[in-house]
Amino acid sequence: MAQPPRARKIPYEHHLHGDVRSDEYYWLKERDNPEVIRYLEAENRYYQAMMQPLESFTEELYEEMRSHVMNDEMEVPAQDGPYFYYERMVADQEYPIYARKRAQSREELGPSPEEIILDVNALATKEEFLSVSLRRISPDHRFLAFLENHDGTDRYTLRIKDLQTHEFLSDTVSNVFIEQSLEWDGSGQFVYYVTVDDTQRPFRLWRHQLGFSVSEDILMYEESDNTYTLSLTKSLDGRYLFIGSKNKATSEVRFLESYKPEQPVRVFWPRETGVLYSIEHRDNEFLILTNKKKRNFELLSCSDQEFSPSACKPLVPYDDNKYLSQLYPFKDGLLIQGRQDGLTQIWIFDQEQLDPLPWPETLYYVHLGPNLSASPDEVLLHYESFLTPPRTYGLNLAKRSIRILRQQAVPGGYDPMDYEQTRTWATAEDGTQIPVSMVYSRKILNRNGPHPLILYGYGSYGFSMEPFFASSRLPVLDRGVVMATAHIRGGSERGRWWYDQGKLMNKRNTFSDFISVARYLIDQGWTEPHKLAARGRSAGGLLMGAILNMAPELFQVVAPGVPFVDVVTTMLDSSIPLTTLEWDEWGDPHRPEPYHYMKSYSPYDNVESKPYPHIYLYAGLNDPRVGYFEPAKFAARMRDRKTDDHVLVLKTHMGAGHMGSSGRYAHLRELAEEYAFILDKLEVIRSSSGNRV
Repeated sequence: MAQPPRARKIPYEHHLHGDVRSDEYYWLKERDNPEVIRYLEAENRYYQAMMQPLESFTEELYEEMRSHVMNDEMEVPAQDGPYFYYERMVADQEYPIYARKRAQSREELGPSPEEIILDVNALATKEEFLSVSLRRISPDHRFLAFLENHDGTDRYTLRIKDLQTHEFLSDTVSNVFIEQSLEWDGSGQFVYYVTVDDTQRPFRLWRHQLGFSVSEDILMYEESDNTYTLSLTKSLDGRYLFIGSKNKATSEVRFLESYKPEQPVRVFWPRETGVLYSIEHRDNEFLILTNKKKRNFELLSCSDQEFSPSACKPLVPYDDNKYLSQLYPFKDGLLIQGRQDGLTQIWIFDQEQLDPLPWPETLYYVHLGPNLSASPDEVLLHYESFLTPPRTYGLNLAKRSIRILRQQAVPGGYDPMDYEQTRTWATAEDGTQIPVSMVYSRKILNRNGPHPLILYGYGSYGFSMEPFFASSRLPVLDRGVVMATAHIRGGSERGRWWYDQGKLMNKRNTFSDFISVARYLIDQGWTEPHKLAARGRSAGGLLMGAILNMAPELFQVVAPGVPFVDVVTTMLDSSIPLTTLEWDEWGDPHRPEPYHYMKSYSPYDNVESKPYPHIYLYAGLNDPRVGYFEPAKFAARMRDRKTDDHVLVLKTHMGAGHMGSSGRYAHLRELAEEYAFILDKLEVIRSSSGNRV
């Protein structure tokens, strides 16, 4: 039987705030050290050896997952002027094709010829990572600007394609940020973009004129505070460009008119610590969402000529039960997206009140988009649930009518009546009620519990975990596994306060909430420890590392993906991407109180000599968000100290970053591997025929 690799220990101590931290695997961050690469490759060989007995099971899961994927699929086209733009997938191809049709209305789309504007598959080479993150069409619809990446980092290359000649222009720019970093001006002669610094922090806004050398590009603004990031968006009506400076607690927006490229940027409201705001534009007014006086954000308006805070007035009475997050000012009406009662919601603004749109289920996920202009005939809305595959609605705001434009098909014999979804509530240590979403096959209702159960969690940055549909779950559900999501504090499921109660000096709530949910599911008879698995990635991987140390007895197997497990070391090193941006999330360990609090839960600092569950770790060598060395160090220390004989594997993708493989089928195969490991340790039947093999 293969033996797990052992990383060499090199003594290293860090002295701070009267504390001594030993870190015998600190050297693993030396990416250019050949011994580091040899260690990661040894871990990969061990991973392959441990997964080899599960090869047929993995392949069976993968084939079942793939059987539920539409080989040829097209999203609902989104209207923008004389064109309708859309994305489609083709059988056996890993990446999307972006296309458009010229038509005056949706009803004319059928006979209109298709024009392919970008085939991402043509940019790909075999086995190489590829991501196209942003695509922006010029106002005259002649040029496509897009961002391309081949290594999994957040450093993308800006490229421009002439849609008349189908030639790529020589205008290319490197080091452009992955998202909210690319827009056209109003004329289509200038492209604005945001570049990153050495730590991959987006910090500079540039203006490029088509046909001119990139060396002549104009620096429009630089965000000098290294705790802030810079973003670039355009108002829905196309009249303004918004340049946002933001950290986790404070924001500031600058703007310029898109038809006046020579105009300097202006500040909307100067930054004020603890105040977040975002703006949109319609007619002759700015619309603002801000938490300046209201924790779940208030909707304000003001003239686009006088926009001081004192000139802004509320549009609707504030309701603390409504968490308002995004504005969409269309020609025929204003839509607001947000949350209420722990679920997503969309409201129509009507005469000083917000009217909610009705939805067919009590557990669901809804959002807008893609909407490319302020004046479509129909606004596109997307709806789904654990049971309902993605559905696109067309909302006619003028008539207040709504219709289904597309219901995603699920091949392979899917019937939603074979499954059930529910939401329940667990009680946290301090009495707070934690929402728990669950989905399972109705077949288990005829069986006595406890059942095998996979519990997912995240709980950071205010990101909410939604009850979305995933056909990749079906092979797992069909084997009698319950799949649950713990909506723990640190997300925004119950509003901004839910986030605030799971960050900084409240961060331990995130971990204790997840443990409380696990205990609740055990106490209620849904599962038991030897049938319970936990999954989470990135900051959710931190959650997994924390619960491994705090309550290992509750879980049979834990899967931390690209896990942020060495919190203190990373937050002390400002040369690491994202570190300075994260001090408002975790705290600055250069200060004594945050240091000791963070050390109390940092997974790497709390590994002990005791039994642990089976552990499935994965990482990306090029990951700019969670360095590969964090899971590598965690695995090395865990191997050295744990007293059990459970399996611990670490897989490092040597050619990708935070998101793993980029192709849709390659991504499915990675997921099948993870599920095969988990289900094997839960002793779940492997064969779809119901036999354990």
